[in-house]
Amino acid sequence: MYTIVAGTRIFGIQLPVQAQSTYFVADWERTAGPAEMVRIAQACDAAGYGYIGVCDHVSLPEAVADSMGTHWVDPVSTLSWLAAHTTTVMLLSHVYVLPYRHPLIAAKQFATIDYLSGGRMICGVGAGHVQAEFEHLGVDFHRRGSAVDAAIPVLIDALTSEFVDGFGARPRPVQQPRPPIWVAGSSPAAIRRAGRVADGWLPQGPSNADMVAMLQHERESSGRADMPMAIGHITPFLHVGIPSWDVGEATLSGPPEDIAERILGGVADGVNQLQVRFKARSCDELCEQLHMFATDVAPMLTTVAR
Repeated sequence: MYTIVAGTRIFGIQLPVQAQSTYFVADWERTAGPAEMVRIAQACDAAGYGYIGVCDHVSLPEAVADSMGTHWVDPVSTLSWLAAHTTTVMLLSHVYVLPYRHPLIAAKQFATIDYLSGGRMICGVGAGHVQAEFEHLGVDFHRRGSAVDAAIPVLIDALTSEFVDGFGARPRPVQQPRPPIWVAGSSPAAIRRAGRVADGWLPQGPSNADMVAMLQHERESSGRADMPMAIGHITPFLHVGIPSWDVGEATLSGPPEDIAERILGGVADGVNQLQVRFKARSCDELCEQLHMFATDVAPMLTTVAR
Protein backbone atom coordinates (compact mmCIF):
# COMPACT_ATOMS: atom_id res chain seq x y z
CA MET A 1 0.00 0.00 0.00
CA TYR A 2 1.20 3.48 -0.87
CA THR A 3 2.23 5.43 2.23
CA ILE A 4 4.16 8.64 2.80
CA VAL A 5 7.64 7.95 4.12
CA ALA A 6 8.00 9.05 7.75
CA GLY A 7 9.74 12.40 8.09
CA THR A 8 8.82 13.53 4.57
CA ARG A 9 6.06 15.43 2.81
CA ILE A 10 4.65 14.89 -0.65
CA PHE A 11 2.98 17.41 -2.93
CA GLY A 12 0.30 16.95 -5.56
CA ILE A 13 -2.31 18.82 -7.55
CA GLN A 14 -5.98 18.81 -8.41
CA LEU A 15 -5.91 18.33 -12.18
CA PRO A 16 -6.95 21.49 -14.07
CA VAL A 17 -9.40 21.35 -17.02
CA GLN A 18 -11.13 18.22 -15.65
CA ALA A 19 -13.37 20.27 -13.35
CA GLN A 20 -14.42 23.75 -14.34
CA SER A 21 -16.17 25.37 -11.42
CA THR A 22 -16.18 29.15 -11.75
CA TYR A 23 -14.74 29.23 -8.22
CA PHE A 24 -11.33 28.15 -9.54
CA VAL A 25 -11.27 27.64 -13.32
CA ALA A 26 -8.78 29.76 -15.29
CA ASP A 27 -9.89 31.34 -18.56
CA TRP A 28 -7.56 29.18 -20.66
CA GLU A 29 -9.07 25.98 -19.24
CA ARG A 30 -12.47 26.69 -20.81
CA THR A 31 -11.16 25.92 -24.29
CA ALA A 32 -8.73 23.19 -23.19
CA GLY A 33 -9.43 19.48 -23.28
CA PRO A 34 -7.91 15.99 -23.18
CA ALA A 35 -4.60 16.99 -24.76
CA GLU A 36 -3.97 19.61 -22.09
CA MET A 37 -4.94 17.22 -19.30
CA VAL A 38 -2.36 14.76 -20.60
CA ARG A 39 0.32 17.46 -20.81
CA ILE A 40 -0.30 18.52 -17.21
CA ALA A 41 -0.38 14.95 -15.92
CA GLN A 42 2.86 14.13 -17.74
CA ALA A 43 4.49 17.31 -16.42
CA CYS A 44 3.59 16.22 -12.89
CA ASP A 45 4.84 12.71 -13.60
CA ALA A 46 8.19 14.00 -14.84
CA ALA A 47 8.64 16.52 -12.01
CA GLY A 48 8.03 14.11 -9.14
CA TYR A 49 4.57 15.16 -7.96
CA GLY A 50 3.06 12.67 -5.57
CA TYR A 51 -0.36 12.54 -7.20
CA ILE A 52 -2.81 14.05 -9.62
CA GLY A 53 -6.35 14.34 -8.29
CA VAL A 54 -9.67 14.48 -10.11
CA CYS A 55 -13.06 15.27 -8.61
CA ASP A 56 -16.62 14.10 -9.05
CA HIS A 57 -20.04 15.45 -9.93
CA VAL A 58 -22.61 13.53 -11.95
CA SER A 59 -25.28 16.07 -12.89
CA LEU A 60 -25.60 19.54 -11.40
CA PRO A 61 -28.77 21.65 -11.22
CA GLU A 62 -29.17 24.77 -13.31
CA ALA A 63 -29.46 26.76 -10.07
CA VAL A 64 -25.73 26.27 -9.38
CA ALA A 65 -24.46 26.21 -12.97
CA ASP A 66 -23.35 29.85 -12.86
CA SER A 67 -21.06 29.11 -9.90
CA MET A 68 -20.13 25.42 -10.09
CA GLY A 69 -20.45 24.95 -13.83
CA THR A 70 -21.46 21.64 -15.39
CA HIS A 71 -18.10 20.51 -16.84
CA TRP A 72 -16.90 17.72 -14.53
CA VAL A 73 -15.24 14.87 -16.42
CA ASP A 74 -15.95 11.50 -14.81
CA PRO A 75 -13.16 10.66 -12.33
CA VAL A 76 -12.95 6.92 -12.93
CA SER A 77 -12.77 7.26 -16.71
CA THR A 78 -10.28 10.13 -16.43
CA LEU A 79 -7.93 8.36 -14.01
CA SER A 80 -7.99 5.17 -16.10
CA TRP A 81 -7.13 7.18 -19.21
CA LEU A 82 -4.38 9.17 -17.48
CA ALA A 83 -2.89 5.94 -16.15
CA ALA A 84 -1.98 5.04 -19.73
CA HIS A 85 -0.19 8.38 -20.23
CA THR A 86 1.88 8.41 -17.02
CA THR A 87 4.30 6.09 -15.28
CA THR A 88 4.89 6.88 -11.60
CA VAL A 89 2.54 9.59 -10.33
CA MET A 90 -0.26 8.35 -8.07
CA LEU A 91 -3.87 8.64 -9.26
CA LEU A 92 -6.21 10.17 -6.68
CA SER A 93 -9.98 10.45 -6.78
CA HIS A 94 -10.44 13.77 -5.00
CA VAL A 95 -13.06 12.99 -4.36
CA TYR A 96 -15.35 10.20 -5.41
CA VAL A 97 -18.83 10.70 -3.92
CA LEU A 98 -19.26 7.30 -2.32
CA PRO A 99 -23.02 7.50 -1.53
CA TYR A 100 -23.77 7.72 -5.27
CA ARG A 101 -22.52 4.16 -5.87
CA HIS A 102 -22.74 0.74 -4.27
CA PRO A 103 -19.43 0.12 -2.45
CA LEU A 104 -18.82 -3.04 -4.48
CA ILE A 105 -19.06 -0.97 -7.68
CA ALA A 106 -16.57 1.49 -6.18
CA ALA A 107 -14.25 -1.37 -5.20
CA LYS A 108 -14.42 -2.81 -8.73
CA GLN A 109 -13.56 0.54 -10.27
CA PHE A 110 -10.71 1.32 -7.87
CA ALA A 111 -9.24 -2.19 -8.10
CA THR A 112 -9.33 -2.00 -11.89
CA ILE A 113 -7.51 1.34 -12.01
CA ASP A 114 -4.90 0.01 -9.60
CA TYR A 115 -4.47 -3.09 -11.77
CA LEU A 116 -4.23 -1.14 -15.03
CA SER A 117 -1.84 1.47 -13.61
CA GLY A 118 0.54 -0.97 -11.95
CA GLY A 119 -0.47 -0.01 -8.41
CA ARG A 120 -1.04 3.75 -8.45
CA MET A 121 -4.61 4.23 -7.22
CA ILE A 122 -5.46 6.31 -4.14
CA CYS A 123 -9.14 5.93 -3.28
CA GLY A 124 -10.22 9.38 -2.14
CA VAL A 125 -13.85 9.24 -1.00
CA GLY A 126 -16.29 11.69 0.52
CA ALA A 127 -19.92 12.24 1.39
CA GLY A 128 -20.81 14.89 -1.21
CA HIS A 129 -22.53 18.22 -0.65
CA VAL A 130 -24.97 19.24 -3.42
CA GLN A 131 -28.41 18.30 -2.10
CA ALA A 132 -30.19 18.70 -5.44
CA GLU A 133 -27.73 16.33 -7.11
CA PHE A 134 -28.50 13.68 -4.48
CA GLU A 135 -32.24 14.13 -5.03
CA HIS A 136 -31.81 13.93 -8.82
CA LEU A 137 -29.98 10.61 -8.40
CA GLY A 138 -32.52 9.27 -5.90
CA VAL A 139 -30.02 9.19 -3.03
CA ASP A 140 -30.90 10.34 0.50
CA PHE A 141 -28.88 13.52 1.12
CA HIS A 142 -29.53 13.52 4.86
CA ARG A 143 -28.14 10.01 5.29
CA ARG A 144 -24.99 10.56 3.25
CA GLY A 145 -22.69 10.48 6.29
CA SER A 146 -24.09 7.20 7.59
CA ALA A 147 -23.96 5.84 4.03
CA VAL A 148 -20.21 6.54 3.88
CA ASP A 149 -19.71 4.98 7.31
CA ALA A 150 -21.51 1.83 6.17
CA ALA A 151 -19.77 1.68 2.78
CA ILE A 152 -16.13 2.07 3.81
CA PRO A 153 -15.82 -1.32 5.62
CA VAL A 154 -17.37 -3.02 2.57
CA LEU A 155 -14.96 -1.16 0.30
CA ILE A 156 -11.99 -2.16 2.46
CA ASP A 157 -13.01 -5.82 2.49
CA ALA A 158 -13.60 -5.95 -1.27
CA LEU A 159 -10.27 -4.26 -2.04
CA THR A 160 -8.41 -6.56 0.37
CA SER A 161 -9.90 -9.98 -0.42
CA GLU A 162 -10.91 -11.69 -3.63
CA PHE A 163 -13.91 -13.35 -1.95
CA VAL A 164 -16.29 -11.50 0.37
CA ASP A 165 -19.48 -13.17 1.61
CA GLY A 166 -19.06 -15.92 -0.96
CA PHE A 167 -18.61 -13.65 -3.99
CA GLY A 168 -15.30 -13.03 -5.76
CA ALA A 169 -13.91 -10.31 -7.98
CA ARG A 170 -10.83 -10.07 -10.15
CA PRO A 171 -8.56 -8.53 -11.29
CA ARG A 172 -7.07 -7.79 -7.91
CA PRO A 173 -5.31 -4.54 -7.05
CA VAL A 174 -1.54 -4.50 -7.41
CA GLN A 175 -1.03 -2.72 -4.08
CA GLN A 176 -1.07 -5.00 -1.07
CA PRO A 177 -3.09 -5.54 0.95
CA ARG A 178 -5.08 -2.91 -1.00
CA PRO A 179 -4.91 0.65 -2.33
CA PRO A 180 -5.08 3.34 0.38
CA ILE A 181 -8.36 5.01 1.25
CA TRP A 182 -8.21 8.74 1.96
CA VAL A 183 -11.36 10.27 3.43
CA ALA A 184 -12.23 13.85 2.50
CA GLY A 185 -14.00 16.62 4.35
CA SER A 186 -13.34 19.42 6.81
CA SER A 187 -16.41 18.95 9.01
CA PRO A 188 -15.89 17.37 12.45
CA ALA A 189 -17.79 14.27 11.29
CA ALA A 190 -15.54 13.84 8.25
CA ILE A 191 -12.36 14.40 10.26
CA ARG A 192 -13.41 11.86 12.88
CA ARG A 193 -14.36 9.39 10.13
CA ALA A 194 -10.91 9.73 8.60
CA GLY A 195 -9.26 9.20 11.97
CA ARG A 196 -11.27 6.06 12.67
CA VAL A 197 -11.00 4.18 9.39
CA ALA A 198 -8.86 5.87 6.74
CA ASP A 199 -5.27 5.79 5.56
CA GLY A 200 -5.35 9.51 4.78
CA TRP A 201 -7.34 12.71 5.30
CA LEU A 202 -8.11 15.21 2.55
CA PRO A 203 -9.33 18.57 3.86
CA GLN A 204 -11.57 20.52 1.51
CA GLY A 205 -9.40 23.60 1.87
CA PRO A 206 -6.58 24.68 4.17
CA SER A 207 -6.22 22.58 7.30
CA ASN A 208 -5.28 24.00 10.68
CA ALA A 209 -3.89 22.88 14.03
CA ASP A 210 -7.35 22.30 15.54
CA MET A 211 -8.39 20.04 12.67
CA VAL A 212 -5.18 18.02 12.85
CA ALA A 213 -5.51 17.72 16.64
CA MET A 214 -9.06 16.39 16.22
CA LEU A 215 -7.83 13.88 13.66
CA GLN A 216 -4.97 12.72 15.88
CA HIS A 217 -7.26 12.42 18.90
CA GLU A 218 -9.62 10.19 16.93
CA ARG A 219 -6.70 8.07 15.73
CA GLU A 220 -5.49 7.63 19.30
CA SER A 221 -8.98 6.77 20.54
CA SER A 222 -9.31 4.17 17.78
CA GLY A 223 -5.93 2.59 18.50
CA ARG A 224 -4.53 3.77 15.16
CA ALA A 225 -2.04 6.41 16.27
CA ASP A 226 0.97 4.34 15.21
CA MET A 227 -0.35 3.57 11.73
CA PRO A 228 0.87 5.61 8.73
CA MET A 229 -1.49 8.43 7.82
CA ALA A 230 -1.52 10.98 5.01
CA ILE A 231 -2.57 14.30 6.56
CA GLY A 232 -3.40 17.01 4.08
CA HIS A 233 -3.35 20.76 3.56
CA ILE A 234 -4.36 22.84 0.54
CA THR A 235 -2.14 25.84 -0.09
CA PRO A 236 -3.21 29.24 -1.45
CA PHE A 237 -2.75 29.76 -5.16
CA LEU A 238 0.93 30.06 -6.11
CA HIS A 239 2.98 31.73 -8.82
CA VAL A 240 6.70 31.03 -8.64
CA GLY A 241 8.69 34.16 -9.46
CA ILE A 242 7.70 37.81 -9.85
CA PRO A 243 4.56 37.88 -11.99
CA SER A 244 4.24 40.34 -14.85
CA TRP A 245 0.44 40.26 -14.57
CA ASP A 246 -2.18 40.51 -11.83
CA VAL A 247 -2.32 37.14 -10.06
CA GLY A 248 -4.53 38.40 -7.23
CA GLU A 249 -3.73 39.50 -3.70
CA ALA A 250 -4.34 36.05 -2.22
CA THR A 251 -1.76 34.36 -4.49
CA LEU A 252 1.65 33.60 -2.99
CA SER A 253 4.30 34.78 -5.44
CA GLY A 254 7.93 35.81 -5.43
CA PRO A 255 11.27 34.03 -4.97
CA PRO A 256 11.14 30.32 -4.12
CA GLU A 257 12.46 30.89 -0.58
CA ASP A 258 9.66 33.36 0.17
CA ILE A 259 6.97 31.05 -1.19
CA ALA A 260 8.29 28.08 0.80
CA GLU A 261 8.45 30.15 3.99
CA ARG A 262 4.89 31.41 3.57
CA ILE A 263 3.54 27.94 2.78
CA LEU A 264 5.22 26.46 5.85
CA GLY A 265 3.84 29.29 7.96
CA GLY A 266 0.35 27.96 7.28
CA VAL A 267 1.09 24.25 7.72
CA ALA A 268 0.08 22.60 11.00
CA ASP A 269 2.35 20.10 12.74
CA GLY A 270 1.72 16.61 11.41
CA VAL A 271 0.78 17.61 7.86
CA ASN A 272 2.68 15.50 5.35
CA GLN A 273 0.70 16.06 2.16
CA LEU A 274 0.43 19.41 0.40
CA GLN A 275 -1.97 20.05 -2.43
CA VAL A 276 -0.69 22.97 -4.47
CA ARG A 277 -2.40 25.06 -7.13
CA PHE A 278 -1.09 27.70 -9.51
CA LYS A 279 -2.12 30.87 -11.26
CA ALA A 280 -1.27 30.68 -14.96
CA ARG A 281 -2.57 32.10 -18.24
CA SER A 282 -2.01 29.06 -20.42
CA CYS A 283 -1.20 25.38 -20.33
CA ASP A 284 2.39 26.23 -21.27
CA GLU A 285 2.71 28.62 -18.35
CA LEU A 286 1.13 26.14 -15.95
CA CYS A 287 3.55 23.39 -16.98
CA GLU A 288 6.41 25.83 -16.46
CA GLN A 289 5.07 26.68 -13.00
CA LEU A 290 4.72 22.99 -12.14
CA HIS A 291 8.38 22.43 -13.05
CA MET A 292 9.65 25.53 -11.22
CA PHE A 293 7.78 24.64 -8.06
CA ALA A 294 9.06 21.05 -8.05
CA THR A 295 12.63 22.15 -8.74
CA ASP A 296 12.96 25.33 -6.69
CA VAL A 297 10.31 25.34 -3.95
CA ALA A 298 9.42 21.73 -3.12
CA PRO A 299 12.86 20.74 -1.77
CA MET A 300 12.34 23.25 1.04
CA LEU A 301 8.95 21.69 1.91
CA THR A 302 9.36 17.96 1.66
CA THR A 303 11.31 17.29 4.85
CA VAL A 304 9.21 17.42 8.03
CA ALA A 305 10.92 18.94 11.08
CA ARG A 306 11.08 16.57 14.03
